[in-house]
Amino acid sequence: MSAELPVPPLAELRGRRSAKWRTYPPDVLPLTVAEMDFGLAPPVAEVLREAVDSSDTGYAAPDSTVGTALAGFAARRWGWTVDPGAVTAVPDVGVGVVEVLRTLARPGDAVVVSPPVYPPFFDWVPEAGARTHEVPLARDADGGYRLDLPALERAFATGPAAYVLCNPHNPVGRVHTPDELAALVRLARIHRVPIISDEIHAPLVLPGAAFTPLLSVPGAAEAAVSVVSASKAFNLAGLKCAAVVTASPVTAGLVRRFPPDARWRTGHFGVLATVAAYTAGDRWLDRLLATLDARRAQLGKLLAERLPKVRWRPPEATYLAWLDCAALGEGDAPRELFLARGRIALEPGMRFGAPGAGHVRLNFGTSAEILDEATARMAGAVRG
Repeated sequence: MSAELPVPPLAELRGRRSAKWRTYPPDVLPLTVAEMDFGLAPPVAEVLREAVDSSDTGYAAPDSTVGTALAGFAARRWGWTVDPGAVTAVPDVGVGVVEVLRTLARPGDAVVVSPPVYPPFFDWVPEAGARTHEVPLARDADGGYRLDLPALERAFATGPAAYVLCNPHNPVGRVHTPDELAALVRLARIHRVPIISDEIHAPLVLPGAAFTPLLSVPGAAEAAVSVVSASKAFNLAGLKCAAVVTASPVTAGLVRRFPPDARWRTGHFGVLATVAAYTAGDRWLDRLLATLDARRAQLGKLLAERLPKVRWRPPEATYLAWLDCAALGEGDAPRELFLARGRIALEPGMRFGAPGAGHVRLNFGTSAEILDEATARMAGAVRG
């Protein structure tokens, strides 16, 4: 196994100027927003340095470089055949989802989402002029989550404008299986409900699970679009580049209806970094996944030892842990307890929808030392 990726000391991390490190006072340890603490992949850092050194800081060229790079990456990592010409660059996944929704939904139309889910889902739908129709994830006997296919079938029968899927699912870390996705596609085709699949965490499927791109599922091409990005796996969120992927003339027609000026809104540095990540970042990504696998195992051990009242199911993907802290309080009380007494900031569960009551989301994309400190602070907060 590759050596773990290093993380700078906490004092150095605090010198960063991103939202993660500027939102809270210096005595608070932030494990909130989905931003990792590892350094950039060397191919990404190199291409950005070259751009700065040559003052190459203009607009992103509207060419096929992102599509070609994504096609190569998707083939290598997932066996997914992507037509580079069917890839449209957008500033980020949220913009991609909203622009697709604008082509599908009329004012007041319903759009189905499955909480607990990434909080911006609840903002993207009204931004497109629609309203959310919530179909919560189902729970397994062992505490895991899955798509509630019978409930989705009932919702689809009401004629919503679209379903926004999270694949893999943030915050619970669920990697939807090929059979589940095939059943979902079947329902979408029967009821003529388009699916928009947010696949931003696809490169972050951890050992023990395998990612299935929705558009690789038979029958999905006519019913779905995917929105992907290198931003979460390679820590590029601030550089602004994602992509909408289509696989049929019908869905390609949706993208052609995007605003004419949309192509100029993607970040040039985002395009450069994305292409470098997709074409030359595999080795670094493999080290990242091994590192996150180790952090996942460490977190499970620390929770069992220090916070036995906190329940969790190790995620199959992402570097985000969905922790059931209902034994510590209702609503967002656990998050407030950890912040007030432990000076550790976690994402409040209620931000992910009503099923998030009593939960927090913890970002373990960091060092073993910081994760140790974080759980020690949490345990101290519980002891009072």
